[in-house]
Amino acid sequence: MTDPIRILVDADACPVKAEIYRVAERYGLPVFVVTNGGVMVPRDPLIQLVIVGDGFDAADDWIAERCGPADIVVTADIQLADRCLKSGSTVIGNTGRPFTKESIGMALASRALMADLRAMGTVGGGNKPMVAKDKSTFLSALDAAVVRLRRAPPPRGAPAA
Repeated sequence: MTDPIRILVDADACPVKAEIYRVAERYGLPVFVVTNGGVMVPRDPLIQLVIVGDGFDAADDWIAERCGPADIVVTADIQLADRCLKSGSTVIGNTGRPFTKESIGMALASRALMADLRAMGTVGGGNKPMVAKDKSTFLSALDAAVVRLRRAPPPRGAPAA
């Protein structure tokens, strides 16, 4: 891997920011916490708060336009996950569920179905609340993603580090 690994966080409503900071500190990785505002971050040179405009999907656009193969994106937004996968990024949901090129189609279809059912009044509510097990699963998934990226061979034609 020739590019440094970065963690880009879709921070609005992200319940695992503290876990992200712990993993980033352990590996010395930069973190970009992207939000429309109202998010506090620790004073740490590795953690950068990025405040975007109030425009629809402004945070998503910032992340999608900058992510690449050496990046880990943390988001619960399935459409953002799809955009980031197309850039070659590793994408992990807030509960530790990885989004992959193989699974994103089903996730997008499920999202569309649930939106239709909510619009018809057939189902209501949102996601289940986070529990300790979800945070543990997330920590394991993020740690595994960092280790996998650190061990990845350099892209073809790139000099070995």
